[in-house]
Formats: sequence, C-alpha cells, structure tokens
Amino acid sequence: MTGKSAAQPARFYMIVPDAAWVVRLAPLGIATMQLRLKDAGTDETRRQIELSLSACRAHGVQLVVNDHWQAAIDAGADYVHLGQEDLAIADLPAIRRAGMRIGLSTHDEAELEIALAARPDYVALGPIYETKLKAMRFGPQGLDRIRQWKDRIGGLPLVAIGGLTPERAPGVLAAGADSLAAVTDVTLNENPEQRVRLWLATVDLKPGPG
Repeated sequence: MTGKSAAQPARFYMIVPDAAWVVRLAPLGIATMQLRLKDAGTDETRRQIELSLSACRAHGVQLVVNDHWQAAIDAGADYVHLGQEDLAIADLPAIRRAGMRIGLSTHDEAELEIALAARPDYVALGPIYETKLKAMRFGPQGLDRIRQWKDRIGGLPLVAIGGLTPERAPGVLAAGADSLAAVTDVTLNENPEQRVRLWLATVDLKPGPG
C-alpha cells in the first residue's frame, strides 16, 4: 500500500511533531497520521516530509502534512492540512493542480464558512476539551458544537481535536465526529505505543461513519 487512497481521515487520526514520531508509530496500524512540523528550516522540512512519506508508504499510512503545502507538493505528498492563517496565504489552485486533498481547521462559525468556501476534503473542529498542546484563543468547544458542525457540513468528514482521550472517544463519536485526533495524549504518555493500541482498540469497537 502507498497510503494514497484514503480520501477521508481514519477514525483515529494521530498528529505528531516530527518524522521520528512518524517512523516510530507508523508500524502500529494507524491509518492516518499528520506531520505537524514547527520551527524547521526549508531543507529540514523537506527532509522530514520525505522521511515521513517513506515510512507511511511502507506501512500503508495516509500522511497529512501540516502547513508546508509547497514542500508537500514537491515531495509528492497528497494531503495537506491548513490552519486559517495558512489558508489565507496558501495557493489553493496550485494545491488542487497537484492533486492534493485539503483539511482545514475551524474554531467558530466565521471560520467554518471560510473553510467551506474553499471546498475542503475534511473540516477539523477544536479544541473540544481543554488542551495542553498550545495556548488557544478559543475555549473548549464541547460536544454540542460537534453536533452543530456536523449538522452544518453534512457528509463532509469532521475531525475533532483537543483534549481527546480514549475514555472520551465514545461520547465524541456519538456527538457526530467522524475522526478523532490525538496529540499529547499519545506523545506525552509514558508508553506511546501502548496508548496508540488502546486508541485503535477503542475506536474500532465503534460503528463507522454513515
């Protein structure tokens, strides 16, 4: 498998900070991983994207590159995730010409409208709960907001992110999320591999979207 066939993120969506984490976790059966690389120079960014793509293709994982859309195009990636600030400056026609799929972050109704106008392949909503990942200007969204977003976007996949745990997963799925993104719940865990396996076992017990 190349990891290039999945248009919709898998129910468990692992987000990692660098290629070393991609290489470490890709063999565990994760179907979707995002490389959220920050504060790296151009050459290092390209190197890490290429290394991540190689690991993901070897294990049938769909790689989503956060922010670095031009480097992702150059490396042959087929999925990019953009925040609202990145969306404002990204060359969407170039991304589409490259055949890349696009995921977009949203936090309020105005951002959702902007995202939908860009015709994304999925929409992310967060933070659902309080998160340790970074300081957020938006408070926790809660489960009711997931229901509102899903009613608004219909069949478009909805990725929930922020403060998610395996214990909270059933409620988030029941509220309407199609995909659950984990970051620090895994990367700060004393046994990340075991935590990933718990996530996979938890979400695999739940009915799929639709």
